[in-house]
Parts: sequence; C-alpha cells; structure tokens
Amino acid sequence: MKLVTFVRGGEERLGLLAGDAVIDPLLASGDRAIFASALAFIKSGVVGISAARAILANPPKQSSIALKDVTLAAPHRPATILCSGSNYKDHNAEKANTPISGKEPEFFVKTADCVVGPNEPIAFDERFSKKIDCEVELAIVIGKSGLFIPVERAMEHVFGYTIVNDVTARDRQVRRTPEGMTWYELGSGKAFDSGAPLGPCIVTADEIADPQKLKVMSRINGELRQSSSTANMIWTCAELIHFFSRNFTLKPGMVIITGTPSGTAWSVDKELGGKGMHQPGLVPATRYCLPGDVVECEVEGIGILRNPVAEAIAGAGRAAAE
Repeated sequence: MKLVTFVRGGEERLGLLAGDAVIDPLLASGDRAIFASALAFIKSGVVGISAARAILANPPKQSSIALKDVTLAAPHRPATILCSGSNYKDHNAEKANTPISGKEPEFFVKTADCVVGPNEPIAFDERFSKKIDCEVELAIVIGKSGLFIPVERAMEHVFGYTIVNDVTARDRQVRRTPEGMTWYELGSGKAFDSGAPLGPCIVTADEIADPQKLKVMSRINGELRQSSSTANMIWTCAELIHFFSRNFTLKPGMVIITGTPSGTAWSVDKELGGKGMHQPGLVPATRYCLPGDVVECEVEGIGILRNPVAEAIAGAGRAAAE
C-alpha cells in the first residue's frame, strides 16, 4: 500500500494511491480516528491497514481523484528524524572522515521544520551556505513504540518506508584542523529550512520484502550522480533501529534515515577533503547545487522524489523560496 498526502480545498489530506488515482479514505469512510492524517493512520496499526484495504477493494466513486489533478505534499511530517551518517562504505571512501566514521553510526537529528514535499523547492541562500549538497536516502517510518529494541525484533517496529533527501550545507558541516584532523558540525550543517525533502509516498512494510536489497539513485538535471544498493550499508535497517532505540523511545511516526552512497558533490571538493573518486557509470559532480537545478532521488519500490533548487526570497525565510 502506498500513502500520500495531498492538498484539497486548501487542506492537507491523507490519500491512498491506486494506480493513477488517489483515494480519499476520510471521504470514503468518515473515520477521522484512522484517516485524519498520516500520523493518525500510522498510529492505528493493523486496524487502519485493514480499513484502508477494504476501501481500496471497493472505493466509492466520489472518493477517487486523478493523481495528475492533485498537488502532493510531504506524505508525513515527522517531529523527529533520526539520522545515520557515513553508513555506506563507498561514501566513506570518497571523502574526509572523522575518527568514528565507519565505526559507529554518526548520529544527528532533523525535525519537521526541515521537511518539504515533492516538487517543493530546496532553498539556496548564500548567507547560509554556498555548498549545498544532496543525498538520496532510504527512510524507515516507525509504526510501533519501543525502547532498547533488540536487533532480531527491530523490523516488527517498522510501519513502512519513504525517501528523504538529506540536504547538507557542506561548508557548515565539515571542519578540518591544520594537522589534517576532520570533524563534523552536524547541527548547523544538517538541520535547516528545506533540509529534508520527503516523499513522494510511504510504502507499507509488507510491500518491501527486504529493505537491504533496494536500488538507490539520485540524478541532478538528469545526470546520474548516485547509484548503489542498500546492501552496501554498513549498519542494516534493523541495526539502526536498535541503535537509535537506546537513546529514544521510538514512537509511531518517527523516521530514521539510513545514509547515502557515493557520488556526492563533496567527493570532488578537495578543500573539504573530497578524494576525487569516480564510480564507473556515474556523472561526477563539477559543483554543488545551485538555483535552477532539479534533484531526483529514487529508491526501488518507492518512487522518485523530485525537488528544484531555488533562490531564497530575501526577508521571507528560506522556506519561501520560489
């Protein structure tokens, strides 16, 4: 099952994808307890899934809208996005690393304030950063609460999966000493307006047979920049759920992002420790993202998350980029 959030009458509503149509389950059932929002649906668990399947099996005609006629928003706006950096071996090989890179997940957090949806702009503001980089990542949507979750039970806590573009201000993230030591400032470099495009949909866990066997790709202006598999993660989805559940009680609607593969613009930025490595079949970056660029992040079985990069409007906040 694929879930979206769409705009109808100025209101964001939960939708169920059915081919080239979106079904409005709230209109179909009137059940606000389950279908008022993506978070309400996630919290409803198996009861909500069963109700949604019944609607999809026989959707009332008035509840169906052509997908081409709707504007999609972020399918969910998680209050907390738990992030794992340096989780692909090939990405670690292309850049400067900290002493813990590849030895433990690099833990940082993004919030709902970072989230934008499909086709919404990634804001470029030179006052903030001149080195905006984009990273395709598989995202885990938590469906069941848990603390100190064992690895072997971790996947029982997954509601589904989506895509997050872990937009990064590299000139704020990467710090280097004259002696050559590198460390990351993961607050300023990662958490900011439009720093977490999310979507285009959430796919329920039953439709992803193995999250460690998914192709992940990104394109900028149609050029293939990243292409890898979640099989190349250092820590699996189950291991990341266990890792983050040691700090937080994981709750329905929380999202965990799982790292990015090689092919970032950072890889060619020698000033910040890029090693200039090139993976055959990919188009190496020549610069960081600029206004006018279009970024596409794709994960097998989920879809394509597309976002333009746009100049921020002076005085209106970066989220108001056009």
